Formats: sequence, structure tokens, C-alpha cells
Amino acid sequence: MDIRILAIAAILPLAACTQERPPVESTPTPPAEAACNADAVQSLVGQTATADVGGQLLKGSGARTLRWVPPRTAVTMDFRPDRLTVSYDDALKIERISCG
Repeated sequence: MDIRILAIAAILPLAACTQERPPVESTPTPPAEAACNADAVQSLVGQTATADVGGQLLKGSGARTLRWVPPRTAVTMDFRPDRLTVSYDDALKIERISCG
């Protein structure tokens, strides 16, 4: 068998591995309609944190997800434009409402 044929046969599989692939996004960008608007629900600061109020918060802010933050709790600093973060005190009174 010709050595050139063997060399080509050995190189072809390696050539397939070098094809350039498009970059992959690590996190998908949420659609614009899922963006959070915390200003729209600031009137709920001081209310008691309940499931019903949580529904009002999601509906009023347009956020896709709701994150409740109990007192003295550490939270991640990652920003998600579709998430509403609500902090409350020991008496379950909402102290702060923000997006992210």
C-alpha cells in the first residue's frame, strides 16, 4: 500500500477536529418583555410578605422570577434582568424591592 494513502488516511480524522465552531453563550438573554421594573411595585414596601403579595409583585413588575431575601441572608450578586428581589425583616415586612 502506498505510504501517501496511509498518511492522508491518518490526517483526515484530525482535520475534522479542527473545524471552527461558533461560540456558545453561557446564559441565554431573557426576552425584553421579561425585564423587571421595580419602580412599578415600590408601593408594596411595608406590606407583609405573603404569597398573594408575591403574585402582585410579579404581575406589577413584569419580572419572570421572584427572589425572597429573609433577614441576615447572603445572596448572590449575579444580575438577572428578569428577576425581582424582595428583602423583608423579622416581622415579614417588605423593606426593599429591586431588580436583579
